[in-house]
Amino acid sequence: MVHFKITLKSIFTISMAVNFCSCTSQSTGIIAEGAELSQIANTFSFTEGPAANEEGDVFFTDQPNDQILKWSASKNTIEVFKKPSGRANGLYVDHKGNLLAAADEHNELWQIGMNDNIDTLITQFEGKKLNGPNDLWVDLKGGIYFTDPYYQRPYWDRTTPDIKEKRVYYVAPNRKDITIAAEGFVQPNGIIGTADGKTLYIADIGAKKTYSFTINDNGDLTNKTLFTEMGSDGMTIDHKGNVYLTGDGVTVFNKDGKQIAHIPVNEEWTANVTFGGKNQETLFITAKGAVYTLQMNVHGVRYPMD
Repeated sequence: MVHFKITLKSIFTISMAVNFCSCTSQSTGIIAEGAELSQIANTFSFTEGPAANEEGDVFFTDQPNDQILKWSASKNTIEVFKKPSGRANGLYVDHKGNLLAAADEHNELWQIGMNDNIDTLITQFEGKKLNGPNDLWVDLKGGIYFTDPYYQRPYWDRTTPDIKEKRVYYVAPNRKDITIAAEGFVQPNGIIGTADGKTLYIADIGAKKTYSFTINDNGDLTNKTLFTEMGSDGMTIDHKGNVYLTGDGVTVFNKDGKQIAHIPVNEEWTANVTFGGKNQETLFITAKGAVYTLQMNVHGVRYPMD
């Protein structure tokens, strides 16, 4: 439900564009020729969790202000989609067009229909409150992988976790059964899977490492392999298999784990990234109180291309 609308042209009297080009990014050719990193809004407290729908619009969160916002790819406007939002953090649009949210206020996993109805999918594991679902990815069957680190929140009554382990869980396609997908992390955070549904990348931001896993038919994860010696807050992937990690701007690795590009962002912290826009060729970046876009030569893999 839309509560108010922000027209970007009316907010900004001066359009801000940051020249991002670096030798590494130019040499790879993943960024459109002449493209510049453009700040499209900076009126938020801390932006996170970008997730694109089939039309290329991007939902993202402003957790301190307890709201989910929506960027229109066709109109280049931002509007409030849901407020309050359960202190939503990571988001993902499922195969039916529902918006999934890691609702951090009460450590839940939500499904938000486009009619604004909320279904609470997961509230606990084996009778214990989750640490705080953070980021999520949906597999080809509709099952949900989500990271569950522990970040103490000022709006929580508790000061210690019910579950000592910082894990990644898997919610079966029936949206009821939950199992442990992977554990042994310091602080798991960003997560993204490949288009063929065979590989899952999980960033352990606490250990400053990102791992790849093989996804088995039953949803189990095996063959844990170090992908790169870098953690990440949020992650995305393009059609060439390049993986995008965040923190100090956006750092891009090819599928072999070799860094091929770095996109500087003039913010203290870059939290997350996804592909949106027409043909999934717009890189949408959340960084502190701002959001940015960048036109790319590569595209996302979430929706089939004609």
